[in-house]
Amino acid sequence: MRVLLDRRNPAHDGATEVSDDQLATLYAPPAGRDWLRVNMVSTVDGAATGDSERSDSIHTPADNRVFGVIRSLADVVVVGAGTAAAETYQAGELPLVLVSRRGQVPEQLRDAEPGAVLLATCATADGLAEARGVLGDDNVLVLGSHSVDLSELRQRLVEQGFVRLLAEGGPHLLRDLLASGVADELCATYVPRIVGGDRPRITAGPPVDAALDLQLLLEEDSTLLGRWDVVR
Repeated sequence: MRVLLDRRNPAHDGATEVSDDQLATLYAPPAGRDWLRVNMVSTVDGAATGDSERSDSIHTPADNRVFGVIRSLADVVVVGAGTAAAETYQAGELPLVLVSRRGQVPEQLRDAEPGAVLLATCATADGLAEARGVLGDDNVLVLGSHSVDLSELRQRLVEQGFVRLLAEGGPHLLRDLLASGVADELCATYVPRIVGGDRPRITAGPPVDAALDLQLLLEEDSTLLGRWDVVR
């Protein structure tokens, strides 16, 4: 893996054979503050999924490696409930926060250990009562009346000690995080494939215009991996 650009430390430019420890340094969030990064993957022609309609069908070894490093640097994972269902997320070492305007809890996460899965939803969610029964009242965050207040979600998670927040989509959540000014950083991988068809992009929903500032660019076997700060 080559470092094509590192604006935080230009001395890294051109480095090869990057170790996992070095990757952790390259992807370390800023110290001394809370930070919300979003991690997404796309083909060169903009598709967020392949034939299986899941992102894992377009992953590359380089993307999987960086994905693992980024996960290791996080305190909590935030993901849309629809994406968690489609990608068959499982409860793991990191707390998992589902975002669902309808109060949905995917089937495979309903038997998770108490506290392993939280739900961020809104007061008018159809599934609110059921979600409380499945996850417990303390693990269901009601943030807003008709939509999930993502700014409040971030604040609540930080108050619970989760200062390194990792969002993994899907496209609607990424769009909403950018539109609400909650995201600090986008980590995006571009894999060397073109798949065509009517595939989802990494954002979906109403138009959003968010400027990005490239901080890091890596390359391995034609896979490009970048960190962009969200410009405010």
